[in-house]
Amino acid sequence: MLATLYIRERKLSRKYISSGSEFESKIGYSRAVVDGNYVFLSGTTGYNYETMSISSDPVEQAEQCFKNIENALIQAGSSIDDIVRVHYIYPNKLDFEPCWPVFKKYLVNAKPAATMFVAGLLDDAMKLEIEVTAKLNT
Repeated sequence: MLATLYIRERKLSRKYISSGSEFESKIGYSRAVVDGNYVFLSGTTGYNYETMSISSDPVEQAEQCFKNIENALIQAGSSIDDIVRVHYIYPNKLDFEPCWPVFKKYLVNAKPAATMFVAGLLDDAMKLEIEVTAKLNT
């Protein structure tokens, strides 16, 4: 009984953020989950939801990734400066270094722990995906 109560309380304390992507309902995930003092943001691509398009340029995609990340973090009660961990996922490792100036622009204050992975992504048009964990503004 006590374990069940703990699980219910924990689920009630979670906040789910949606981007409206069809994949969220098809796959069963959230753009972000606020749990405790942290925001866990799903892998975010450079898809521009205003124009419903994605650039073919990895640097432009990196910029759009951070715009999408910033929007989700604001909805969650956090910010870019509160990011504590970042994972970069690239299908082509040669696209990583050209994006460094974009990463520095957005993460110069946060200076999060970071890891870069090389892996395939859902769509060949996606040149990178960025996943972050941030602290809540308290």
